[in-house]
Amino acid sequence: MKKNCIECGNEFNGRADKKFCDDSCRSAYNNKLNSDANNFVRNINNILRKNRRILAEFNPNGKSKIHKDKLMEQGFKFSYFTNVYKTKAGKVYYFCYDHGYLPLDNGWLALVMRKSYVE
Repeated sequence: MKKNCIECGNEFNGRADKKFCDDSCRSAYNNKLNSDANNFVRNINNILRKNRRILAEFNPNGKSKIHKDKLMEQGFKFSYFTNVYKTKAGKVYYFCYDHGYLPLDNGWLALVMRKSYVE
């Protein structure tokens, strides 16, 4: 059965349900179709990795205290984190993977490292 490729428009022979003339056209079509979603996810993941890298840089021993301005100078974005942990006492920790922080008074943060991240 003769059909036209939905990516390049070339005519090809194949099964009735075949849409593409070859694998490269199929890949190109699907890459274009998913490019917006992939770019969005890639950008968010880059921000999360950068946030984790910044936290790890300022917290090499697993526990430290720092002012939030220091993190912001390095490009830390407080709106992006992977999970939140709330203690029984009501304290809220924000984590970027295994590195996190607890907001304290006057813009200070307690930096922590979660030992067993996978629950």
